[in-house]
Amino acid sequence: MKQLQEGTRMAGCAIPVFALRSAGSFGVGDFGDLKMMIDWVAHTGQRILQILPINDTTNTGTWVDSYPYSAISIYALHPMYADLRQLPALKDGKAAGKFRETQAALNALDKIDYEAVNKAKRQYLFLIYQQTFAEVRESKAYAQFLHDTQEWLSGYADYSVRRDKRIGSVAYGHDFYRYVQFVLDMQMREAHSYAQSRGVMLKGDIPIGVNRHGCDVEMDPRYFNMNGQAGAPPDNFAADGQNWGFPTYNWDAMLEDGCRWWIRRFQNMARYFDAYRIDHVLGFFRIWEIPIHSVTGLLGQFQPSRALTLDEIHGYGLWLDEDFMTQPFVADWVLERFFPQQAGLVKERFLVHAHDDIWRMKPEFDTQRKVEEWMKSPEADRLPLDGEQRVALKKGLFRLISNVLFVRDHKNPDLFHPRIAVQLDPAYETLWQHDKDNFNRLYNDYFYHRNNQFWYEEAMKKLPVLVEATDMLVCAEDLGMVPDCVSWVMNQLQILSLELVSMPKDNTVRWGVLERNPWRSVCTISSHDSATMRMWWDEDWQETQAFYNEYLGHGGPAPHPMPGWLAEDMVARHLRCPSALCILTLQDWLACSETLRREDAGAERINIPANPRHYWRYRMHLNLEDLLAADEFNDKVCDMIKNSGR
Repeated sequence: MKQLQEGTRMAGCAIPVFALRSAGSFGVGDFGDLKMMIDWVAHTGQRILQILPINDTTNTGTWVDSYPYSAISIYALHPMYADLRQLPALKDGKAAGKFRETQAALNALDKIDYEAVNKAKRQYLFLIYQQTFAEVRESKAYAQFLHDTQEWLSGYADYSVRRDKRIGSVAYGHDFYRYVQFVLDMQMREAHSYAQSRGVMLKGDIPIGVNRHGCDVEMDPRYFNMNGQAGAPPDNFAADGQNWGFPTYNWDAMLEDGCRWWIRRFQNMARYFDAYRIDHVLGFFRIWEIPIHSVTGLLGQFQPSRALTLDEIHGYGLWLDEDFMTQPFVADWVLERFFPQQAGLVKERFLVHAHDDIWRMKPEFDTQRKVEEWMKSPEADRLPLDGEQRVALKKGLFRLISNVLFVRDHKNPDLFHPRIAVQLDPAYETLWQHDKDNFNRLYNDYFYHRNNQFWYEEAMKKLPVLVEATDMLVCAEDLGMVPDCVSWVMNQLQILSLELVSMPKDNTVRWGVLERNPWRSVCTISSHDSATMRMWWDEDWQETQAFYNEYLGHGGPAPHPMPGWLAEDMVARHLRCPSALCILTLQDWLACSETLRREDAGAERINIPANPRHYWRYRMHLNLEDLLAADEFNDKVCDMIKNSGR
């Protein structure tokens, strides 16, 4: 594991490869564009470039596969990142002409047309494969690649061929997929070597989960729990939590062979990167596991964790009926609140009367997944509701089903977990005040104290062997519902934390204090999951007014939209902080220039975590050639970094 020299402070930039744009791009960023981005980073005095995951995510052949954290393989790189400019020219002049037209049309788009880009690039790669594979197959480089990838390449190729048949795609064949991975590996390793030659560290991203329908799960099913879904509890990004849909890990099986699956994964990353970000490092302590019958994240529970017995719940003074604790609380007043226009319809179609003003879900609608499936049926189409009303009905039913005080443990139904964030729901509201007080005491003990030592021990079974598996610098995304034991492990293993002013880890302050950032940390202003700096500034004017006066120390009304000088002030403050790494998104760097930045700040967002079906299609609005030639802006970035001592 690589360690920074004590006191080192570096600046850097974060941008997904797919978002890069150059004059020669094919509608999406590629590994050739990555080298141009490395040039800009080096040119402006930055020393680290952070990207999102670059693994193949092709499962459905549609835009849904644009989600970069849902890899079908922890090894295979995504074919869309192949730089076609580095390949031999097509001998078929007519075909070459058509591809030039396609390239120009796709590259002119403001956003990525994921399906069109992938279809065209695969067609091009197949023609090059037919043209060159006979020669490539006999090369020493290809033989070495096959040797290096023998544990996974054949399984990936088999999966890809079967997937193509399943989705009705062109049948390209096993050798084609081996060839494409050879090309991608060669280009990405070249980009890595180029970054090192320019004094730039490449920082990759290791997602916490994998696609449940991918080849990793097919090849090593013993490592995965398919009856659960990984996600995250409610946070600033998603009020109902996040359901990523990934299977959870069978850590018992992984630990039996010394976490070999993870070690191979990390070592493969070392082919391409000098540093990496562990996505959702909390998952190595405990994962938010959502039952397969749920759609939202509210009915999840931390696994592993020390669940509560009924006697322990009674010990907090909560003498509640077990049925009341675990069944959705559905009263007339709840229905009127959740369904102001549809309460009668809900009673008639989805509920049965229990007693007095209390109702129960009908068995055919007692899970969110059953409701979701029914909403796709012809019977649902006959409801006297328009599109918006149907969406409101579904969301209301989801909320009703999750309106419980406790959820039963997934492994032992005699154990219980308090339902996350239930204090915002009627099940909690209906309690007497003394029961609310006792529940809150139980809730805080459970989530913040009861499991601390247990989760520390769980993480220390896994993380030490993984961080020592390579000499890459280890950083972690440690945001969200963070128990105290996370900092114990991070400090012990010398893993860099992530620090955001807008999400302080100290709950006694409104905004994070930059001057208190630990040296062993990465500071940033925004991320691919959040609003950019300019977007955040305009989201809540009352919040930013207070921030402008109290935090930044400026007088008078806060200017809207955010002017360039104010963005520059924000960036400069972050650059001066003690954090070893200050890595800002390209959007936040560009915010300092009112001439270069995108006119519409709302178009800068990459992901919306609350939407599990978000289309990841963000692109830079200017070419890398233009960015490299922007002397005035680039000089400003250089000066800001020099003046900060980085």
